[in-house]
Amino acid sequence: MKKIRRICLIILAITIITPAHSQSEWFRTGKSLEVQMAVLRELSALYVDSISMENLIRTGLDAMLESLDPYTILIPEEDEENLELMTTGSYGGVGAVIRKVQGGILISEVTENSPAARAGLAAGDTIVMVSGLSTAQMSTDSCSTLMKGVPGTIVTLRVKKIRGNELKDFDLVRDKIHFPDVAYSGMINDSLGYIRISGFTVGGSKDVREAFLNLKNNTSLKRVLIDLRGNGGGLLDEAVKIVSLFVPKGTKVVTAKGRSRQSDMEYFTKDEPVDTLVPLVVLVNSSSASSSEIVAGALQDLDRATIAGTRTFGKGLVQSIRNVGYNNTIKLTTAKYYTPSGRCVQAIDYSRRNEDGSVGYIPDSLRKSFKTLRGRTVYDGGGITPDVFIPARPYSRPALSLVYEEVLLEYSMLYYRDHDSIPDPSIFSLSDKEYDDFVKFAVKKEFDSRTASEVEYDKFLETARKESFYEDYKQEIESLGSKIKPGKEAVLRREAGDIKSLLEEEITSRYYYQTGRIRSILRNDTQALEAGRVKLTGLN
Repeated sequence: MKKIRRICLIILAITIITPAHSQSEWFRTGKSLEVQMAVLRELSALYVDSISMENLIRTGLDAMLESLDPYTILIPEEDEENLELMTTGSYGGVGAVIRKVQGGILISEVTENSPAARAGLAAGDTIVMVSGLSTAQMSTDSCSTLMKGVPGTIVTLRVKKIRGNELKDFDLVRDKIHFPDVAYSGMINDSLGYIRISGFTVGGSKDVREAFLNLKNNTSLKRVLIDLRGNGGGLLDEAVKIVSLFVPKGTKVVTAKGRSRQSDMEYFTKDEPVDTLVPLVVLVNSSSASSSEIVAGALQDLDRATIAGTRTFGKGLVQSIRNVGYNNTIKLTTAKYYTPSGRCVQAIDYSRRNEDGSVGYIPDSLRKSFKTLRGRTVYDGGGITPDVFIPARPYSRPALSLVYEEVLLEYSMLYYRDHDSIPDPSIFSLSDKEYDDFVKFAVKKEFDSRTASEVEYDKFLETARKESFYEDYKQEIESLGSKIKPGKEAVLRREAGDIKSLLEEEITSRYYYQTGRIRSILRNDTQALEAGRVKLTGLN
């Protein structure tokens, strides 16, 4: 009896100490959970069709997290491999990107220096059997699961080669497939060095350090272009380490502020820099996000680099990985980060963006000004605004459609089949006859060959018919249509400049992998070439 009284007194004391609003909040939460369980019981017992309760609950969890922000997500146990790829840039497998085709599984990309590449597999080869199982009715996901595995183990593939159509068996020893953060580095010209950073995974800063030091070995080096376009971010620690390569030890790079004190952190550089003098230009676009914005924002605030390109994505949120039981994890937004000047690059409203994902218009009244180390004015409100605005090269609708519909990919495989080798990516170019062959191939394929003018004409035509305007001016309207709708072949020839450069990039990657693709891209990358010539700001 005394023990019960003691417990009651403890509960009473806790009740008295706990604020009333907290009691009310926990009561409402408990009530909601009780209602949820009651709903699940009723569904399980009485719903007309059979229900997977596990799938239903997972759907509810996903919707619950989605209501918070786009970045807080549940990562179930079966997606553990994706979590490893996200944080380390590595997975266990053979290094082949695959897709489903009639009669099997097609290899569409091979990773350089992977087991697949070393065995001689190539894009265009078709996997007909994996581990003794036919791929005729197999899904891409099922085949991928069988090909992935613990490094050192063997997977057997029966492959129909694109060259010669012969069937061959390959015993591939799985390896740790790693996508390095430095996708490519080298000299664009005699004085301009180039480093393309594609992610921020464990150890990536070491790759950047090595790439930069290799560039410094060139005695004619005048400046270095760090390309962060399309880099969606990654580990914050690696971003800090990359900044530390170029600024004095002990410099504040970023501050994280959350609701709980344990989320509040200040990040300073811990190592001596490798260089504080070589002028840097950081190239960004609307797909440069998160850790990319930490690097660009810090180097801008510290007046260590000139930022060029277009405004970045505007993701100033920090995610932490937390275990939630049964090998499930949650990627949870725990803080916002702030650049050295005090800016938060998070878009004021991340739910409203332009079609390309970039931040929409922000009124000046909602933006605050901040000062860089040398007194220049910079602003918050959404992303990093470049010091020098350089628009990206616009590609025509038909050219982009050929990419999305994989017409260029398919032709590049046929080109690889018929050509044993090609010149170095820096000089490879299709002849007029070879482009004519592509045109003959492409006109038979499905892709959107309409130009922007044709799209607007189609909209006008639809409106005219709705308003009974069409019949009155039918002859004139159809005459205009015949002039701006030249047909597939004419479009392919008129847009040859755009299409030819994209096709050369695709073909180059068949022989020289992704490194070769980047080298081919750089020949016609007007944004990068102009960024390499910009007038420098800050310390530079």
